[in-house]
This record gives sequence, C-alpha cells and structure tokens, in this order.
Amino acid sequence: MGRVRPLHHAARRLLLLFPRPRAFSSSAAAAATPSREPLHVCVVGSGPAGFYTADKMLKGHEGAQVDIIDRLPTPFGLVRSGVAPDHPETKIVVNQFSRVAANDRCQFYGNVTLGRDVSLSELRKTYDVVVLAYGAESDRSLGIPGEDMRGIHSAREFVWWYNGHPDMCNLAPDLQSTDSAVVLGQGNVALDVARILLRCTSELAATDIADYALDALRGSTIRKVYLVGRRGPVQAACTAKELREILGLKNVHVFIKEADLVTLPADEEEIRNSRIKRRVYELLSKAAIAHKGKNNNGQKELHFVFFRRPTRFLPSEDGVTVGAVQLEKTCLKDDGVAGKQVAVGTGEFEDLKCGLVLKSIGYKSLPVEGLPFDKYRGIVPNLKGRVLSSESENATVEPGLYVVGWLKRGPTGIVATNLHCAEETVAIILEDDKKGLFMGPSDSKKQGRRGLLEILEQKNIRFVPFDGWEKIDSKEKVAGELKNKPREKLTTWNELLMAAN
Repeated sequence: MGRVRPLHHAARRLLLLFPRPRAFSSSAAAAATPSREPLHVCVVGSGPAGFYTADKMLKGHEGAQVDIIDRLPTPFGLVRSGVAPDHPETKIVVNQFSRVAANDRCQFYGNVTLGRDVSLSELRKTYDVVVLAYGAESDRSLGIPGEDMRGIHSAREFVWWYNGHPDMCNLAPDLQSTDSAVVLGQGNVALDVARILLRCTSELAATDIADYALDALRGSTIRKVYLVGRRGPVQAACTAKELREILGLKNVHVFIKEADLVTLPADEEEIRNSRIKRRVYELLSKAAIAHKGKNNNGQKELHFVFFRRPTRFLPSEDGVTVGAVQLEKTCLKDDGVAGKQVAVGTGEFEDLKCGLVLKSIGYKSLPVEGLPFDKYRGIVPNLKGRVLSSESENATVEPGLYVVGWLKRGPTGIVATNLHCAEETVAIILEDDKKGLFMGPSDSKKQGRRGLLEILEQKNIRFVPFDGWEKIDSKEKVAGELKNKPREKLTTWNELLMAAN
C-alpha cells in the first residue's frame, strides 16, 4: 500500500487549520439556541445522506463543528460509485458537497473504517452527536439453490465494478461466454445494469466508466438482456425517466408480451392512484406497440419478462457456471392487509437460458458493534432519526446517536430523497440541542476533532483529508482529458492512496 502522509504531521496541520470557532457576536448569540461551546458532530459516511446532513448542521447551528469519516479514500458515496456513468447530470451535486467540505467548520477523514479503525463507542465518547450515514454496502439474498454459482453477481457488485470502486476492480464478470444475461428485478438499478450491457460502447467511451469495464464491454458477446419481475408492468419499480431512457437506446429491439399488459380492476386502481405507475405503464404499452411485428435486423434485444419469480439456478455443462434460471409463473393476489397486490406462484415452471445473472433485488445495510439493528428490515431502529435501543415498545432513545439515509429508512429513493431525510434528522438534532441534551458537566466536555485525531494517531491510522481527495480528483481529470473523458478513475486502493499523498 502506498505511503500516505504520517498522521502526526497531518494532525498538527489540521489543528492549525481548524481552530475553535470564534465566539458569537451578540446578534448571532441571540439567534443561536442554545449559546454554548462548539457542538461536536461526527457524520459516518460521505455519500449524499452524509453530506446533506453536514450541510444542514453547519447552516442550522453556528457552533457546529462537523467531521465526516468514510472508509474509502474518496468522498461522495453512491454519487461516485453508484450513479451510472452515462448519467453525468446526477453527479453535478458533488459541486455542492465540495463547498460543504470547504467550510472551515467541516473536515473530511477518508480511509477511516467504523468498527475497524475507530469504534462506535469511541466516537460517542468523543462527539456530542454521532450521525450514522454509511448506507448499504451488502446485498439481499434470494435464498434459492445454486445462488453461489459462477456467473451470478449482485447488481451492486456489477455497478461498483463498472464505476471503478476499489473493492470490485477485480470482479471480472464474464461477458464473452454467453449471448444472454438475466437481470432479476425491474427497479432503477436493474435498468441501469441492463442499459450498460446494451448501450453502444462508443457512447460509454465519453463517460467516466472504469477503463477495464469499457474494454470488457467492447468485447462483450451479450446480445439479449432479460429484465425479470415477479409482478406485472403496473407494479414495475422503476421511474418513468429511467424507463424512457432504456426504451430509447439505439439499435435495441424491445420485446414486451401483449398479454402481460392486460390489466385487472386492481391494476386500474393502482394506475389511477399513482402518476408514476401510470407513466410507466403507458411507456411500456407504447413500446410494445412500436416494436410489434418489426424485424430486429441483428439488433440487440431487451426482453421485459413479467409475472415470473426465480426458484433455482441451473448449471451449464461445466457444472459450476450458471446456464439457466428456473422461473415460476406468478399471478397477483391481494395481500389482505395493506390492499397491496403480491405475487404468488402458480406451480408452472420454465427455464430461461443465460450465462450471466445480475440480482437487483435490493441493497442491505450492515450493523457495527454496539449499534441496535433490525436485521429483518435491514435498518437501525429509529424515530425520525433518533436511534432507538431496539424495535420493542419499551425501546429507549440512544443519547447523541442519530441515523440518516438508507440506514434510517432502507435502500429506497433517489439522491435527492436523502435531502429531505437529512433535514428531518438535523431538525431532531437541533431540537435535542435546544433541550440541552448535549450539555454535560464542564469536566466531561467532548473533545470532538481533537479527540478523533488522537485516536487515529494512537492507532497509526493514515487518513486521507479532503485535500488528499482533491489530488486524486486532479489526477483522474488530467488522465481523462487524454481520452476525452470527464475523468479516468483510479480503481485500486494502492493507486488511490498513492495519489492522495
């Protein structure tokens, strides 16, 4: 691993750069409630939820001093490693986040892992407020036979791979041994991975896609992608914007069975009650008509497969690589509780041949030691962002501990959804501050940033400050210019840490 600036030098430099905030003026003191020493806040995770939280804290409390830690050397979370490379407009938000990081009351500490380099207990002893915003870095499992076969990946792994995440740079999915890929799921992430498999590589070449992924896609033999959903077109979990984009891909023939578009009274009610469902259904209906009877003339194929659920993965001739997915036909029935239509099996099965499977059935958050966690829902039990000791009725509030983003509500929504989520959590923090909940005895004041630097120095943790990220950023952009790309991402831990030094 490359050398990064030793901590004691960086620590001294940071303490000089970040003195304690000046005392409030009389007018500011009147506006700030309550008047007190700096409020030491640590945000764990530097994705949208984390940065929106930092931004709202800095604006909402003039004494707030916010430190953001992240296990990666690079900030911005899913904006960098999750947003598709052909969606540059979604990534513009990093400009706003960079302005937050430039605030003299904010500091970024990359390459610091919660639970390994610093414990939750240590953070809670060091900061008045700890906000967990580290998202979801694992995957739900289908729990069906054959799920561990070669050629089966989660959509998250595939997305991290083509986006140059250092944990997935060696994934190397086999795109050259088959002409068919199955994507399980019909949400926006499912559409993202299908679109990347089908999009013309000359168009991808102008994006910030990882160089090795572009090379692999150029050599890909995949011609058919099947998007498989348990329910029907009315219940498809994607947004109209994402669907419109994949339906409009050049040289791609879309297949949708007319029989799947037949609606029942319950479907009609769903359409009436949801503008998004109505737009999605209309787009799928128009696509079915537009492509009906047309010869695909050697085009790539996108198949929407509705009313099917996977029951097992079947091996190819070598016995270790996936060769097909066994699907059970489903029908919709009222769940009898929330009035929601759920898919139930009919006992009819069919096999769908493929050599690559991408499971887009949901991300999953992971717990850390000392953190209450609801394993079933994959979230931290909370009340509007206040962490609760458990899910039970007798749960108590964990003082000074808060949660935001996917860890708070589950892996749903778009980047902007985290803004409203952060606003709610920060409002609760400010409310607790007004109640004086963070004002302990004078001899037990939290150290905040100074305390974190001491912990990291004692453990010899070499963190990457924001100016280290700026060096990575600059190097990537210079390399990208040579290839007419926005950037050429550094994709290994060693490269990233070397560049940050």
